[in-house]
Amino acid sequence: MGTGQVQNGTAVPDDGSGTGNRGDEAAGDGAVLLDELRATIGRYVVLPNEETLTAVTLWVAASHIQPALQHAPRLAVVGPTKGCGKSRVLDVLHETVHQPVMTVNTSPAVVFRVIGKNPPTLLVDEADTIFGPKAGDKEDLRGLLNAGHQRNRPAWRISGPEHKPTAFPTFAMAALAGIGDLPDTIMDRAVVIRMQKRKPGERITPFRSRYSLPELNALRGRLAAWLTPLRGTAAALVPKMPVEDRAADTWEPLVIVADLAGGHWPAQARAACLAMTRNEVVQDEQTTLKTRLLRDIRRIFEQEGDKEALRSQDLLAALVQDAEAPWAEYGTKGLNAYHLANLLRDFGISPANHRFENGRQAKAYARNQFLDAWARYCPDPARPAPAAGHEVAPARPTRGKPPLPPSRSLPVGPPGGTTGPKRTR
Repeated sequence: MGTGQVQNGTAVPDDGSGTGNRGDEAAGDGAVLLDELRATIGRYVVLPNEETLTAVTLWVAASHIQPALQHAPRLAVVGPTKGCGKSRVLDVLHETVHQPVMTVNTSPAVVFRVIGKNPPTLLVDEADTIFGPKAGDKEDLRGLLNAGHQRNRPAWRISGPEHKPTAFPTFAMAALAGIGDLPDTIMDRAVVIRMQKRKPGERITPFRSRYSLPELNALRGRLAAWLTPLRGTAAALVPKMPVEDRAADTWEPLVIVADLAGGHWPAQARAACLAMTRNEVVQDEQTTLKTRLLRDIRRIFEQEGDKEALRSQDLLAALVQDAEAPWAEYGTKGLNAYHLANLLRDFGISPANHRFENGRQAKAYARNQFLDAWARYCPDPARPAPAAGHEVAPARPTRGKPPLPPSRSLPVGPPGGTTGPKRTR
Protein backbone atom coordinates (compact mmCIF):
# COMPACT_ATOMS: atom_id res chain seq x y z
CA MET A 1 0.00 0.00 0.00
CA GLY A 2 1.46 3.33 -1.00
CA THR A 3 2.24 6.11 1.37
CA GLY A 4 1.06 9.16 -0.52
CA GLN A 5 1.50 12.71 0.77
CA VAL A 6 -0.43 15.86 1.59
CA GLN A 7 0.42 18.97 -0.42
CA ASN A 8 -1.17 22.39 0.00
CA GLY A 9 -4.11 20.94 1.87
CA THR A 10 -4.78 18.36 -0.85
CA ALA A 11 -3.81 14.70 -0.47
CA VAL A 12 -1.99 13.07 -3.36
CA PRO A 13 -2.60 9.35 -2.95
CA ASP A 14 -0.96 6.21 -4.07
CA ASP A 15 -3.95 3.87 -3.77
CA GLY A 16 -2.03 0.77 -4.70
CA SER A 17 -3.39 0.70 -8.25
CA GLY A 18 -0.23 2.17 -9.72
CA THR A 19 -2.17 4.96 -11.40
CA GLY A 20 -1.47 7.69 -8.85
CA ASN A 21 -4.86 9.26 -9.68
CA ARG A 22 -6.45 11.63 -7.21
CA GLY A 23 -10.05 11.48 -6.06
CA ASP A 24 -12.30 13.89 -7.95
CA GLU A 25 -12.81 16.12 -4.91
CA ALA A 26 -9.10 15.99 -4.03
CA ALA A 27 -8.39 17.55 -7.40
CA GLY A 28 -10.25 20.57 -6.03
CA ASP A 29 -10.34 21.13 -2.32
CA GLY A 30 -11.38 18.60 0.34
CA ALA A 31 -11.68 21.41 2.87
CA VAL A 32 -14.45 22.99 0.80
CA LEU A 33 -16.36 19.69 0.74
CA LEU A 34 -16.07 19.34 4.52
CA ASP A 35 -17.27 22.93 4.91
CA GLU A 36 -20.29 22.12 2.79
CA LEU A 37 -21.01 18.91 4.71
CA ARG A 38 -20.68 20.75 8.01
CA ALA A 39 -23.10 23.48 6.94
CA THR A 40 -25.61 20.90 5.69
CA ILE A 41 -25.55 18.88 8.93
CA GLY A 42 -25.98 22.13 10.86
CA ARG A 43 -29.16 22.92 8.94
CA TYR A 44 -30.87 19.65 9.89
CA VAL A 45 -29.85 19.32 13.55
CA VAL A 46 -28.99 21.70 16.39
CA LEU A 47 -25.83 20.37 17.97
CA PRO A 48 -24.61 21.59 21.38
CA ASN A 49 -21.71 23.69 20.05
CA GLU A 50 -19.36 24.27 17.13
CA GLU A 51 -16.92 21.60 18.29
CA THR A 52 -19.55 18.85 18.17
CA LEU A 53 -20.63 19.94 14.71
CA THR A 54 -17.01 19.67 13.59
CA ALA A 55 -16.72 16.23 15.19
CA VAL A 56 -19.86 14.84 13.54
CA THR A 57 -18.70 16.16 10.16
CA LEU A 58 -15.30 14.48 10.47
CA TRP A 59 -16.86 11.25 11.79
CA VAL A 60 -19.08 11.02 8.71
CA ALA A 61 -16.10 11.56 6.43
CA ALA A 62 -13.95 9.06 8.36
CA SER A 63 -16.50 6.31 7.68
CA HIS A 64 -15.43 6.45 4.01
CA ILE A 65 -11.84 5.43 4.87
CA GLN A 66 -12.70 2.61 7.29
CA PRO A 67 -10.53 0.01 5.47
CA ALA A 68 -7.49 2.22 6.16
CA LEU A 69 -8.16 2.73 9.87
CA GLN A 70 -6.73 0.93 12.88
CA HIS A 71 -9.53 2.13 15.15
CA ALA A 72 -13.25 2.54 14.48
CA PRO A 73 -14.50 5.34 16.74
CA ARG A 74 -17.98 5.11 18.14
CA LEU A 75 -20.26 8.14 18.02
CA ALA A 76 -22.36 8.26 21.19
CA VAL A 77 -25.36 10.54 20.60
CA VAL A 78 -26.93 10.85 24.04
CA GLY A 79 -29.43 13.16 25.71
CA PRO A 80 -31.27 13.44 29.02
CA THR A 81 -34.77 13.07 27.57
CA LYS A 82 -36.61 12.28 24.37
CA GLY A 83 -37.04 15.03 21.81
CA CYS A 84 -33.41 16.17 21.84
CA GLY A 85 -32.76 15.38 18.16
CA LYS A 86 -30.84 12.14 18.64
CA SER A 87 -32.79 10.19 16.01
CA ARG A 88 -32.56 13.08 13.56
CA VAL A 89 -28.76 12.92 13.84
CA LEU A 90 -28.95 9.25 12.82
CA ASP A 91 -31.26 10.16 9.91
CA VAL A 92 -28.62 12.54 8.56
CA LEU A 93 -25.83 10.02 9.17
CA HIS A 94 -27.79 7.32 7.35
CA GLU A 95 -27.72 9.38 4.15
CA THR A 96 -24.07 10.47 4.33
CA VAL A 97 -21.90 7.72 5.88
CA HIS A 98 -20.34 4.78 4.08
CA GLN A 99 -22.64 1.76 3.68
CA PRO A 100 -25.09 2.52 6.53
CA VAL A 101 -26.93 -0.21 8.43
CA MET A 102 -29.70 1.20 10.64
CA THR A 103 -31.13 -0.89 13.43
CA VAL A 104 -33.15 -0.64 16.65
CA ASN A 105 -32.80 -3.08 19.54
CA THR A 106 -30.42 -5.29 17.59
CA SER A 107 -28.90 -8.59 18.69
CA PRO A 108 -25.27 -9.79 18.65
CA ALA A 109 -26.12 -12.52 16.12
CA VAL A 110 -27.32 -9.94 13.61
CA VAL A 111 -24.29 -7.70 14.08
CA PHE A 112 -21.91 -10.67 13.75
CA ARG A 113 -23.33 -11.41 10.30
CA VAL A 114 -23.56 -7.83 9.08
CA ILE A 115 -19.91 -7.00 9.62
CA GLY A 116 -17.56 -8.36 6.97
CA LYS A 117 -14.26 -7.54 5.29
CA ASN A 118 -15.78 -4.31 3.94
CA PRO A 119 -17.47 -3.19 7.16
CA PRO A 120 -20.65 -1.14 7.12
CA THR A 121 -21.33 1.81 9.39
CA LEU A 122 -23.65 0.66 12.17
CA LEU A 123 -26.36 3.09 13.27
CA VAL A 124 -28.15 1.97 16.43
CA ASP A 125 -31.17 3.99 17.57
CA GLU A 126 -32.78 3.68 21.00
CA ALA A 127 -29.59 2.21 22.40
CA ASP A 128 -30.94 2.79 25.91
CA THR A 129 -33.38 -0.09 25.29
CA ILE A 130 -30.35 -2.33 24.69
CA PHE A 131 -28.23 -1.27 27.65
CA GLY A 132 -30.78 0.28 30.00
CA PRO A 133 -31.70 -1.11 33.46
CA LYS A 134 -34.58 -3.16 32.03
CA ALA A 135 -32.73 -4.50 28.99
CA GLY A 136 -31.50 -7.71 30.57
CA ASP A 137 -28.17 -9.32 29.80
CA LYS A 138 -26.52 -7.74 26.75
CA GLU A 139 -22.90 -8.45 27.58
CA ASP A 140 -22.30 -10.18 24.23
CA LEU A 141 -23.33 -7.07 22.32
CA ARG A 142 -21.37 -4.79 24.60
CA GLY A 143 -18.30 -6.99 24.18
CA LEU A 144 -18.74 -6.97 20.40
CA LEU A 145 -18.95 -3.18 20.28
CA ASN A 146 -15.93 -2.86 22.55
CA ALA A 147 -13.85 -5.29 20.49
CA GLY A 148 -14.88 -3.66 17.21
CA HIS A 149 -13.20 -0.41 18.21
CA GLN A 150 -9.85 -1.94 17.21
CA ARG A 151 -8.92 -3.86 14.10
CA ASN A 152 -8.15 -7.60 14.30
CA ARG A 153 -10.30 -8.36 17.35
CA PRO A 154 -12.61 -11.09 16.01
CA ALA A 155 -15.31 -12.79 18.03
CA TRP A 156 -15.15 -16.59 17.96
CA ARG A 157 -18.35 -18.61 17.90
CA ILE A 158 -19.37 -22.18 17.12
CA SER A 159 -21.23 -21.94 13.82
CA GLY A 160 -22.67 -24.00 10.98
CA PRO A 161 -24.01 -27.56 10.80
CA GLU A 162 -20.55 -28.93 11.58
CA HIS A 163 -20.24 -26.74 14.70
CA LYS A 164 -16.85 -25.40 13.73
CA PRO A 165 -15.16 -22.53 15.58
CA THR A 166 -15.66 -19.47 13.38
CA ALA A 167 -14.08 -16.02 13.66
CA PHE A 168 -16.57 -13.21 13.09
CA PRO A 169 -15.13 -9.76 12.29
CA THR A 170 -16.11 -7.04 14.73
CA PHE A 171 -14.32 -3.99 13.29
CA ALA A 172 -16.82 -1.35 12.16
CA MET A 173 -17.64 2.25 12.97
CA ALA A 174 -20.85 2.60 14.95
CA ALA A 175 -23.11 5.45 16.03
CA LEU A 176 -25.40 4.77 18.99
CA ALA A 177 -28.20 7.09 20.07
CA GLY A 178 -30.14 6.84 23.31
CA ILE A 179 -31.42 8.50 26.46
CA GLY A 180 -28.78 8.71 29.16
CA ASP A 181 -25.17 7.61 29.03
CA LEU A 182 -24.22 4.33 27.42
CA PRO A 183 -22.04 1.83 29.33
CA ASP A 184 -18.70 3.28 30.37
CA THR A 185 -16.74 0.88 28.17
CA ILE A 186 -18.58 2.18 25.10
CA MET A 187 -18.46 5.86 26.11
CA ASP A 188 -14.71 5.49 26.62
CA ARG A 189 -14.36 4.47 22.95
CA ALA A 190 -16.68 7.15 21.60
CA VAL A 191 -16.79 10.70 20.40
CA VAL A 192 -19.60 11.83 22.70
CA ILE A 193 -22.34 14.18 21.45
CA ARG A 194 -24.50 15.40 24.37
CA MET A 195 -27.73 16.60 22.81
CA GLN A 196 -30.17 19.07 24.34
CA LYS A 197 -33.67 20.20 23.42
CA ARG A 198 -33.81 23.12 21.03
CA LYS A 199 -34.30 26.54 22.58
CA PRO A 200 -37.13 28.81 21.40
CA GLY A 201 -36.00 30.48 18.21
CA GLU A 202 -33.60 27.72 17.15
CA ARG A 203 -34.75 26.59 13.72
CA ILE A 204 -33.83 23.63 11.59
CA THR A 205 -34.63 22.54 8.05
CA PRO A 206 -37.38 19.88 8.10
CA PHE A 207 -36.09 16.46 7.09
CA ARG A 208 -38.14 15.45 4.03
CA SER A 209 -37.22 12.51 1.82
CA ARG A 210 -38.09 14.19 -1.48
CA TYR A 211 -35.45 16.89 -1.13
CA SER A 212 -33.29 15.96 1.88
CA LEU A 213 -32.16 12.58 0.58
CA PRO A 214 -30.93 13.75 -2.84
CA GLU A 215 -28.93 16.54 -1.22
CA LEU A 216 -27.37 14.31 1.44
CA ASN A 217 -26.79 11.39 -0.92
CA ALA A 218 -24.99 13.72 -3.33
CA LEU A 219 -22.65 14.70 -0.50
CA ARG A 220 -22.05 11.02 0.28
CA GLY A 221 -21.12 10.40 -3.35
CA ARG A 222 -18.66 13.28 -3.34
CA LEU A 223 -17.13 12.12 -0.05
CA ALA A 224 -16.64 8.63 -1.48
CA ALA A 225 -15.13 10.03 -4.70
CA TRP A 226 -12.69 12.14 -2.69
CA LEU A 227 -11.72 9.73 0.08
CA THR A 228 -11.86 6.23 -1.42
CA PRO A 229 -8.74 6.78 -3.59
CA LEU A 230 -6.98 8.26 -0.53
CA ARG A 231 -7.27 5.18 1.68
CA GLY A 232 -3.67 4.23 1.01
CA THR A 233 -2.54 7.71 1.99
CA ALA A 234 -4.73 7.67 5.09
CA ALA A 235 -3.32 4.32 6.21
CA ALA A 236 0.21 5.74 6.16
CA LEU A 237 -0.54 8.97 8.02
CA VAL A 238 0.50 9.22 11.67
CA PRO A 239 -0.97 12.53 12.77
CA LYS A 240 0.28 14.39 15.83
CA MET A 241 -2.47 14.15 18.43
CA PRO A 242 -3.27 16.62 21.24
CA VAL A 243 -4.46 13.77 23.50
CA GLU A 244 -3.13 10.35 24.46
CA ASP A 245 -4.08 6.70 24.89
CA ARG A 246 -7.64 5.66 24.05
CA ALA A 247 -8.76 9.24 23.39
CA ALA A 248 -6.05 9.44 20.72
CA ASP A 249 -7.13 6.09 19.25
CA THR A 250 -10.71 7.34 19.01
CA TRP A 251 -9.98 10.76 17.56
CA GLU A 252 -7.16 9.78 15.19
CA PRO A 253 -9.45 8.85 12.24
CA LEU A 254 -11.15 12.25 12.50
CA VAL A 255 -7.82 14.09 12.61
CA ILE A 256 -6.56 12.05 9.63
CA VAL A 257 -9.53 13.25 7.56
CA ALA A 258 -8.86 16.83 8.66
CA ASP A 259 -5.21 16.54 7.66
CA LEU A 260 -6.20 15.12 4.26
CA ALA A 261 -8.52 18.10 3.75
CA GLY A 262 -6.02 20.72 4.84
CA GLY A 263 -6.91 24.39 5.14
CA HIS A 264 -8.37 25.30 8.52
CA TRP A 265 -9.49 21.72 9.24
CA PRO A 266 -6.34 20.33 10.93
CA ALA A 267 -6.35 23.04 13.61
CA GLN A 268 -10.16 22.96 13.90
CA ALA A 269 -10.20 19.17 14.41
CA ARG A 270 -7.56 19.26 17.13
CA ALA A 271 -9.31 22.12 18.92
CA ALA A 272 -12.57 20.13 18.88
CA CYS A 273 -10.72 17.08 20.17
CA LEU A 274 -9.31 19.01 23.13
CA ALA A 275 -12.59 20.73 24.00
CA MET A 276 -14.73 17.60 23.81
CA THR A 277 -12.22 15.44 25.66
CA ARG A 278 -12.07 18.05 28.41
CA ASN A 279 -15.87 17.97 28.65
CA GLU A 280 -15.86 14.20 29.10
CA VAL A 281 -13.24 14.49 31.86
CA VAL A 282 -15.66 16.79 33.69
CA GLN A 283 -18.50 14.34 33.07
CA ASP A 284 -16.36 11.52 34.45
CA GLU A 285 -15.71 13.53 37.59
CA GLN A 286 -19.45 14.07 38.04
CA THR A 287 -20.06 10.36 37.57
CA THR A 288 -17.42 9.61 40.21
CA LEU A 289 -19.18 12.00 42.60
CA LYS A 290 -22.52 10.28 42.05
CA THR A 291 -20.96 6.89 42.64
CA ARG A 292 -19.49 8.22 45.91
CA LEU A 293 -22.98 9.38 46.90
CA LEU A 294 -24.43 5.92 46.28
CA ARG A 295 -21.72 4.32 48.43
CA ASP A 296 -22.25 6.80 51.26
CA ILE A 297 -26.02 6.29 51.22
CA ARG A 298 -25.55 2.52 51.34
CA ARG A 299 -23.29 2.95 54.36
CA ILE A 300 -25.91 5.09 56.11
CA PHE A 301 -28.64 2.53 55.48
CA GLU A 302 -26.35 -0.18 56.90
CA GLN A 303 -25.67 1.90 60.00
CA GLU A 304 -29.43 2.35 60.46
CA GLY A 305 -30.02 -1.40 60.31
CA ASP A 306 -31.11 -1.41 56.66
CA LYS A 307 -34.42 0.24 57.41
CA GLU A 308 -37.13 0.17 54.77
CA ALA A 309 -36.82 3.94 54.27
CA LEU A 310 -35.02 6.98 55.64
CA ARG A 311 -36.49 10.45 55.88
CA SER A 312 -34.91 12.85 53.42
CA GLN A 313 -33.86 15.21 56.18
CA ASP A 314 -32.26 12.38 58.19
CA LEU A 315 -30.37 11.11 55.15
CA LEU A 316 -29.13 14.61 54.36
CA ALA A 317 -28.04 15.19 57.94
CA ALA A 318 -26.05 11.97 57.98
CA LEU A 319 -24.34 12.82 54.70
CA VAL A 320 -23.42 16.36 55.72
CA GLN A 321 -22.17 15.32 59.16
CA ASP A 322 -19.46 13.12 57.62
CA ALA A 323 -16.48 15.43 57.98
CA GLU A 324 -14.39 13.43 55.51
CA ALA A 325 -17.02 13.43 52.75
CA PRO A 326 -17.52 16.27 50.22
CA TRP A 327 -21.20 16.88 51.06
CA ALA A 328 -20.79 19.64 53.68
CA GLU A 329 -19.02 21.78 51.05
CA TYR A 330 -21.21 20.80 48.11
CA GLY A 331 -22.64 23.84 46.30
CA THR A 332 -22.60 27.11 48.22
CA LYS A 333 -24.09 26.00 51.55
CA GLY A 334 -23.72 22.25 51.51
CA LEU A 335 -25.83 19.44 50.10
CA ASN A 336 -29.56 20.15 50.27
CA ALA A 337 -32.72 18.26 49.32
CA TYR A 338 -32.74 19.68 45.79
CA HIS A 339 -29.09 18.71 45.20
CA LEU A 340 -29.69 15.20 46.54
CA ALA A 341 -32.72 14.60 44.31
CA ASN A 342 -30.88 15.99 41.28
CA LEU A 343 -27.81 13.78 41.82
CA LEU A 344 -29.95 10.66 42.19
CA ARG A 345 -32.33 11.38 39.31
CA ASP A 346 -30.17 9.70 36.67
CA PHE A 347 -30.42 6.45 38.63
CA GLY A 348 -34.22 6.57 38.65
CA ILE A 349 -34.26 7.34 42.39
CA SER A 350 -36.54 10.00 43.90
CA PRO A 351 -38.12 10.75 47.29
CA ALA A 352 -41.76 9.96 47.99
CA ASN A 353 -44.21 10.18 50.89
CA HIS A 354 -43.66 7.30 53.30
CA ARG A 355 -45.61 6.33 56.42
CA PHE A 356 -43.34 5.40 59.31
CA GLU A 357 -44.06 3.16 62.31
CA ASN A 358 -45.19 6.05 64.46
CA GLY A 359 -47.91 6.78 61.90
CA ARG A 360 -46.35 10.00 60.65
CA GLN A 361 -45.74 10.65 56.98
CA ALA A 362 -42.63 12.33 55.58
CA LYS A 363 -40.65 12.62 52.38
CA ALA A 364 -38.28 9.69 52.37
CA TYR A 365 -36.00 7.54 50.24
CA ALA A 366 -36.94 3.86 50.13
CA ARG A 367 -34.05 1.44 50.37
CA ASN A 368 -35.35 -0.81 47.59
CA GLN A 369 -35.00 2.10 45.13
CA PHE A 370 -31.22 1.94 45.54
CA LEU A 371 -30.72 -1.79 45.09
CA ASP A 372 -30.35 -1.73 41.29
CA ALA A 373 -28.00 1.29 41.31
CA TRP A 374 -25.87 -0.21 44.11
CA ALA A 375 -25.53 -3.46 42.17
CA ARG A 376 -24.58 -1.68 38.93
CA TYR A 377 -22.36 1.19 40.02
CA CYS A 378 -20.82 0.23 43.37
CA PRO A 379 -21.13 -3.51 43.94
CA ASP A 380 -19.71 -4.94 47.14
CA PRO A 381 -16.29 -6.51 46.54
CA ALA A 382 -16.33 -10.26 46.93
CA ARG A 383 -15.17 -11.25 50.38
CA PRO A 384 -12.85 -14.28 50.68
CA ALA A 385 -14.19 -17.16 52.69
CA PRO A 386 -12.59 -17.43 56.15
CA ALA A 387 -10.10 -20.21 56.67
CA ALA A 388 -11.28 -23.18 58.73
CA GLY A 389 -11.02 -22.56 62.46
CA HIS A 390 -10.60 -18.81 62.12
CA GLU A 391 -13.24 -16.25 62.96
CA VAL A 392 -13.32 -13.07 60.92
CA ALA A 393 -14.77 -9.95 62.46
CA PRO A 394 -17.36 -8.19 60.32
CA ALA A 395 -15.88 -5.47 58.18
CA ARG A 396 -16.59 -1.92 59.30
CA PRO A 397 -17.69 0.58 56.69
CA THR A 398 -14.99 2.91 55.49
CA ARG A 399 -15.63 6.57 56.16
CA GLY A 400 -12.52 8.14 54.79
CA LYS A 401 -12.05 9.87 51.48
CA PRO A 402 -11.02 7.71 48.52
CA PRO A 403 -7.48 8.19 47.17
CA LEU A 404 -7.06 11.30 45.11
CA PRO A 405 -7.30 10.59 41.37
CA PRO A 406 -4.31 11.29 39.15
CA SER A 407 -3.92 14.84 37.99
CA ARG A 408 -6.06 15.63 34.97
CA SER A 409 -4.44 18.91 34.04
CA LEU A 410 -5.18 20.05 30.54
CA PRO A 411 -2.88 21.61 27.97
CA VAL A 412 -2.79 25.34 27.50
CA GLY A 413 -0.70 25.37 24.36
CA PRO A 414 -1.90 25.28 20.77
CA PRO A 415 -3.49 22.16 19.23
CA GLY A 416 -0.87 19.64 18.29
CA GLY A 417 1.43 20.83 21.07
CA THR A 418 1.71 19.25 24.49
CA THR A 419 -0.45 16.29 25.27
CA GLY A 420 -3.83 16.65 26.90
CA PRO A 421 -6.05 14.51 29.08
CA LYS A 422 -5.61 10.78 29.15
CA ARG A 423 -8.47 8.32 28.93
CA THR A 424 -8.11 5.16 30.97
CA ARG A 425 -7.46 2.03 28.97
